[in-house]
Amino acid sequence: MSAADMAYHRYTPSDRKEVLRIFREGMTEMVTDTAFRGLLYHPESQLLYTAISVTFYVFTGSVWLVCCILPLVLGVRYYYSQKVVNGYLERAQDIHDIDQYYMESSEHHLWVAEIGRTVVGLVAVHCLQDGNMELDRMSVDRRFRRQQVGVALGQQVLRFTRLRAHSSSSVVLGTTAYTAAPHRLYQSLGFRCVGITNGFCTPGTEQSLLERAFYRVRHHHYKLDLQ
Repeated sequence: MSAADMAYHRYTPSDRKEVLRIFREGMTEMVTDTAFRGLLYHPESQLLYTAISVTFYVFTGSVWLVCCILPLVLGVRYYYSQKVVNGYLERAQDIHDIDQYYMESSEHHLWVAEIGRTVVGLVAVHCLQDGNMELDRMSVDRRFRRQQVGVALGQQVLRFTRLRAHSSSSVVLGTTAYTAAPHRLYQSLGFRCVGITNGFCTPGTEQSLLERAFYRVRHHHYKLDLQ
């Protein structure tokens, strides 16, 4: 099977199982991305963990104990990343009420991509209060990555939004991904990064002291002008 055999359709209840699987698997990948790769992009976190290590050494004089700090820090980062992602999934109302949210509304749309009869990806679009459109929920089955599925899904959204260009001036999206692939995808579709929020408060966070210390993300804001 190849992307040349790809077809699209509006979400139907029969797609629910595969849509939920692909979306949850995509969100789960964000756990390791945030916990491990994300640490490289937050010098303030690196400084904090270095200070913790130095403090332990000053009070214990044990190099062995200090060497145990990094695995412990990474483990705690993974725990809080997983905790936040699970909290986000619990609060994602459109995913919990997917049939009603996308099938009974003219403001929200969800498309499913298939190759053959296999569901390989999904993407949604929401009409925002300011009249602009938001590309959201883009997820591609990991078995079908690098087959232009994401590009095709993004193009499907842009075709739809351009038909509504009389009521929408821009398409926006946001991502906390640290891997380069999603950013290359959005840029290839014509989006440009218009801002970055450091220390973004992800829905699902509780903002406890430990959570703020061990969970920290950057939110990239992308925009594509239709006019």
